Amino acid sequence: MAETQTGVRIALAAEGSANVATGLSVLDHLIGELARSGRFRITLEVAPGSADEAVASAGRALGIAFREPLGVAGVAGTGWSLCPADEALASAALERDEVPRLISNVDFSDERVGGLGTDIASRFLRELAQGAGLNLHVRLLEGTDPQHVLAAIFKAVGAALAMACRPVPTT
Repeated sequence: MAETQTGVRIALAAEGSANVATGLSVLDHLIGELARSGRFRITLEVAPGSADEAVASAGRALGIAFREPLGVAGVAGTGWSLCPADEALASAALERDEVPRLISNVDFSDERVGGLGTDIASRFLRELAQGAGLNLHVRLLEGTDPQHVLAAIFKAVGAALAMACRPVPTT
């Protein structure tokens, strides 16, 4: 099986924005939520392929792009966040780790958002954690609407990444 081609750029910014083309509008929107809450400028393009390949490639590429800012001397390397989206509330905590993993209490394997299984979020976040070398914990604290839950999760991950990638203040 050929690797799906991706192009990605990330930068720290005062205001987050995203120019994302994965071929999956739901995923594009969620990555935009991550960018805005984390105050990142993200450009991500995934060549056409199956939905599963696009999700995996997008997560892996974005994770690899985050390796550099997470590894710079003087940055926190750890981050946490608590973010709402309508009735949903999610938390994310992360740290650089030699054994990357995703730990979550969210299971959407039976749900559908935008015609896609929302387990795309788990696949994306697992690939992001692997690519970036993160121990990533995601918790859903409140929420029942799958769209709101996913938005809260991606916002929380973005804000936690922002804390991890920014310089530690010196006193």
